[in-house]
Amino acid sequence: MSLFRPMPRLPLMLAALMAAPALAQDAIYRCGNEYTNNPAVAKQRGCTPLQGGNVTVIEGTRPSPGAAPRSSSASSNTAPRVDSAAQRARDADARAILETELRRAEERLAEAQKAYANGEPEKQGIEGRNHQRYLDRVAELKAAVGRAENDVAGIRRELQRLGPAAN
Repeated sequence: MSLFRPMPRLPLMLAALMAAPALAQDAIYRCGNEYTNNPAVAKQRGCTPLQGGNVTVIEGTRPSPGAAPRSSSASSNTAPRVDSAAQRARDADARAILETELRRAEERLAEAQKAYANGEPEKQGIEGRNHQRYLDRVAELKAAVGRAENDVAGIRRELQRLGPAAN
């Protein structure tokens, strides 16, 4: 008895294992932007067979029967109605708040621009000897001016979205 007797069968088994995936793959057909592996559907639609690379098929999950969307006329509009006078008062309050915020943002912008001094602020303390520290502070001041400008622009957009002021 030889212990190596099963060896002649090994190449045969390896060949069978390697051929199994090739036999399991069907032809893939392209139908415009859709792909199918059903030859009957492909023939009906006039699809072309796809040659070459493999196509990965990922099936989507099917919704469970209990998760169907419920349509109810009562829940379609649950937001309470507000009369026009109350809405105008809310809009006026919102405008007043935004105008106050705009004034504050413009003040912050003016302060940031004054500190930035068109990219040439005065050197402070050790910055006379350490030029990199000065450049870092100038970059921070420039960023602060940019943020303040963006704040002002955003508040102005919000005010425009509210429409003209009701006097």
